[in-house]
Amino acid sequence: MKRSKNHRKASELVDRDKLYSPAEAVKLAKETSTTKFDATVEVALRLGVDPRKADQMVRGTVNLPNGTGKTARVLVFATGERAEQARAAGADHVGDDDLVQEVQNGFLDFDAVVATPDLMGKVGRLGRVLGPRGLMPNPKTGTVTPDVAKAVTEIKGGKIEFRVDRHGNLHFIIGKASFDEAKLVENYQAAIDEVNRLKPSAAKGRYIKKAVVTTSMGPSIPLDA
Repeated sequence: MKRSKNHRKASELVDRDKLYSPAEAVKLAKETSTTKFDATVEVALRLGVDPRKADQMVRGTVNLPNGTGKTARVLVFATGERAEQARAAGADHVGDDDLVQEVQNGFLDFDAVVATPDLMGKVGRLGRVLGPRGLMPNPKTGTVTPDVAKAVTEIKGGKIEFRVDRHGNLHFIIGKASFDEAKLVENYQAAIDEVNRLKPSAAKGRYIKKAVVTTSMGPSIPLDA
């Protein structure tokens, strides 16, 4: 009950008819965060694309200059020397057949997955488990690679992945509510620049139709993207 009252009070600070600049939006997001824990700050976009068409899929990665505020748990499918390189780079879980079986059996205690190309035949069997969670390794996002150490280092350092869903929505994290406003804006700018760079040539009309900034359980703030 108390939480909903706090949420209503926070919502009253947001002018729904105004499009806030990125600097105004992150300032307001910090002010309206109602959680006792350090809330995640997230951006949601509605894109003018038809994701059912292959030439209008928007998917990519970006290295946030100030990180995400969270150290991602990385699982790596690799063997031999590459497995050792992944462990040295800080991977949380490394393996091949046994690890594939663990994930098939329901193990999901990780935030990102990297695989060497030679193991994708086995990892491909996990499509039904990893696909819906956006965790399936993909060469386009640098998560299918022989250089697993580099991939792990980048993900641990604040590399995020984003992908438009079937309704044309796209979400990405820009940090934590405890971040300085300038750092949140810097992260937002890096991510939105990459989203704009990936605009499909087949997409017609307005590309970014709507944008909001929000924190965990906080109100959504209309953003001028």
